Amino acid sequence: MLLDDELPGLAYLKMLCEQIPHLEVVKAFNNPHLFLAEAPLLEYDLCIMDVEMPGMSGLQVANLLSGKMVIFATAYREYAAEAFDLDAVDYIRKPIQKDRLEQSVQKALKRHEVSQVPKEFIQVNTNRGKTLIYFNQLGYITTAETDSRDKIAYLKDGTSLYLKNISFDKLLQMLPTALFCRINKKEMISLDIIKVFTLEEITTTLISPEGKPVVFTLSEIYKTNFLQRVKN
Repeated sequence: MLLDDELPGLAYLKMLCEQIPHLEVVKAFNNPHLFLAEAPLLEYDLCIMDVEMPGMSGLQVANLLSGKMVIFATAYREYAAEAFDLDAVDYIRKPIQKDRLEQSVQKALKRHEVSQVPKEFIQVNTNRGKTLIYFNQLGYITTAETDSRDKIAYLKDGTSLYLKNISFDKLLQMLPTALFCRINKKEMISLDIIKVFTLEEITTTLISPEGKPVVFTLSEIYKTNFLQRVKN
C-alpha cells in the first residue's frame, strides 16, 4: 500500500515499486483519511508512506495500523527517531532512489518471513504465573474439578499445569487446529496421542499412574468434527 499526498511523488513511487521483484502494489492513496478508511478492507503486508501530509501525518497513520510493516519515505530527516520508535522497517529520504527502495523492501521481506514462522507454543496464566506450553509437549486439557473456569493441562511427560480462568473456545483459538481437537464438554486432546478409537471412546498412548492407557469419552456433539479431523 502506498500513501503520499503529492500525486507526482505517488506516481513515481508506484512506478519504482512495480519494478521491484516480490512487491505488488495493492493500492495507492493520496489522502491519509481515505487510506485509513479502506485499509481494513484490503489485504496487504507493507505500507510505504510519506510523513508530512495535510490533516494527518504519516506517523499518526502508522500508529493506527495494527502490526503492519511501514517504510517511511520523506524529504525530512528530523522524523527518523519517531519513525523508528514506531518500529518502522526503514526511513528513506526523498528523492527516492530505486536501489535504496530495494534495500528497504528486502528488510521488509526478511521481517515478513520471520513473522511467518509457525509458533510452537502458547503463553498462559497458571497458578504459578505466566507459563509457556509447547504444542509438542501438550497431551490433553481438562476442566478443573474445583472451578470450571479453570483448566488443567496434562503434558506428555506426566506433569500438569493449572490454567487460570480460560475457556476451551479461547484455547482452541490459541492452539493450532491441525493438532488439537475438543472431544467432549470437559476435555480436548492432542491428536498425536491417539492410539485407537471407536465412535464412543478414544484410547491414547498416554499411560495413567495405574499403568493403563488413558481413555477418553467421545461425546455425540463433538463426534462429527473429531471424525473429520482424524480423516484429514
